[in-house]
This record gives sequence, structure tokens and C-alpha cells, in this order.
Amino acid sequence: MTTHWAASRSLERIGDLCGSPLEDHDLRAALLAEIGGIVPFSSFVWPLTDPETCTGISPMARIPCPQELPALIRLKYVTTPGRWTALIDNGPPAVTLRTATGGDPARSPLWNGVLRRYGVVDVLSTVFADRYGCWGWLDLWRSADDGLFTDLEAKHLAAVAPVIAAGLRRSRAARMRLDAKPRRDVPPVAGLPQQAVLTLDSELEVTSRSASAADWLCLLQPGPRPFEAVPAEVFNVAAQLLAREAGVDSHPASARVSIGSGRWAVLRSFRLDPRENGAAKLAVTIQECPAGERLDVFARCFGLTRRQRSLLELAAGGLDTAALAAALRISPYTVQDQFKLVFAACGVRSRNSLLALALGTERGGPS
Repeated sequence: MTTHWAASRSLERIGDLCGSPLEDHDLRAALLAEIGGIVPFSSFVWPLTDPETCTGISPMARIPCPQELPALIRLKYVTTPGRWTALIDNGPPAVTLRTATGGDPARSPLWNGVLRRYGVVDVLSTVFADRYGCWGWLDLWRSADDGLFTDLEAKHLAAVAPVIAAGLRRSRAARMRLDAKPRRDVPPVAGLPQQAVLTLDSELEVTSRSASAADWLCLLQPGPRPFEAVPAEVFNVAAQLLAREAGVDSHPASARVSIGSGRWAVLRSFRLDPRENGAAKLAVTIQECPAGERLDVFARCFGLTRRQRSLLELAAGGLDTAALAAALRISPYTVQDQFKLVFAACGVRSRNSLLALALGTERGGPS
């Protein structure tokens, strides 16, 4: 049995990891190793999320059923018990499947539809969110040989959740700094087709794709076999649309994803008009992320205040110090002071460098 001392030491090590410069994939891998020492598990699913829409991106997983990925994602999104968005504002940020379903896991479409066939007896779900947004969620699975998760194990995940949320946010900020450096393997957005379109049926099987889809899909994280050609983000935004339609969640069916070299893509899902296609299929579009939406992610990642965020947005629109002061109804000196705080938070030394980092452009002096 895990002792209180062991759990406390684990919390300290998790804090150290979350304060380290590890990028998000290596950070999650290290955290899983640490968590597993206190809360053993047989399988896991750990995506990051768009901080505003809570839709999954950049997943990590070790599961016994990768061939059922579309069904797994679809059922996860339409399952209410233990859903990550429900844990953000309602009670502890971690809950077991048995607790969430009142002891009847068959109330979970995810368990009833997929997990039970692979011998999963319990799931411990944790959300990682702070006042700036939702940064990811983690599902730990246990088989019959492992037994059920205990209340103490759920409490341990609930205790580390705020620490991990802050660590994931900082790692995303660090990734934005890293991605701002040019890469030869990422074409400029201007050289990409304006938009890619994929259609999916109600089971999330891809039924068609535009000729431009390959150019965009290759910039996203490939899915596991046999879905290497379809990034999980495509399934995630489509599944979020199904969740909205089912009344399970109200967040937008969209996600913003880094594609390197300071460039971002946005994926959106919507229902096609059946009169035009013969069936009410789902569509997923991929295109360049608009500047305003990118600035939103940037401000959240770097933990900017509401005033600092407004300052950044107005500065991106070309306003000088006097105009910024007038627009925000503060003095020019306060504008300068706020910029100094933003520079410190973002690791830059000039407005040009700040805007270059925030917008993914190549203008600006050295930071």
C-alpha cells in the first residue's frame, strides 16, 4: 500500500518535473512514469487540449485497441460520466469510472461500447485545467488483474492535477518559443492550399477528402496503425461535434494546433447539408489559424492578464503607445510598465520580438 510519505515525495517530484524545461511529450512521459509508481495502470490515453474548446490534440496513448480508434474517440466524447469537461467546475478534478457511474459502468457508452471487450474494469479520469484554460486530460485504465482504483489513488491524482496543469501550460509556452524558429521541413502557409476538407460518417469513418488534404494532414501528428493517414485531431473535432449535437457538451467543435515554424492550423467540424450530399455527413476543415485565435492561445499559454491580453491584441493591430493608452484608458507610463511585464513573461525584450513570437511572423529584432 502506498504510504502518505511516498505520495508526498511523488508530489514533490511531479512539481520538479513540471517546473523543468521538458517539452510536452517528454513531460507527459516522465509524469506517467512517476504517476505509475503511486497509481499503477495497464493502459492510458493522454491528449493535450485546445485551452478554450477543450478538444483533444497531440495525443499520447498505450491502448490494446488502436484498430478501434474512431469508435474509442467517438464514445469518449459522447460519454457523460467522468467526462473531462464536467470535472473542470464540478468537484474534484479526478474521478473513477465506478464512482462516476454509481457503481454501474454499463452507464458509460465508452465502457459498454469498447472497454469492456478488452477487459478494462475501471478508469481513473483526470482533467488538467487552470484559470487560463484546459490543457489536457488523462485516462488510466485497469484490467481485472489490477483491480479497481481506490479513493486514495483518485485523491492523489486530484492533488497533482493543478501542478500538472501549470506544467503543461508552461511546456506549451516553451513549445511556442521553439516553434518560432524556422524549419526547412515546414512549408510557409502561403505555399499551402487555402483549406483542406474531409468528410466522415456517423461512425467517424473518413468517406472523402479534398485534393488539398494531404498537404495539411502531413503537418499534423499521424495516428496509430491503421490510421496513420488520419491525425487524431480530425477524429477529435468531429467527435466534439457529435457531443454538441447529443447535448453532452457545449464547447465549439474546433481545435488550434501548431504545425511548426511559428505556424498554426485550426480544425473545425460541422454538419453538411444532406440536400447537397445525399446524407447528413460530418465535415472537418483544416486551414491557417487566424491571428486573433492564435493570439488567444498565446495569451493563455503565457498566463497574461486580461489587460495584458488586450494590450497585445491592440498592439498587433498596429497601435502605438499613445493610441494604446487612449484605447485602454490608462497612461502611457502604465502601457510601458505592462509591456515590461509581458516581455518578462514571454522571454522577449521588444514589442517587435513579442509580436513576432505571438503571431508567428519573422519580423522583429532579437529577443
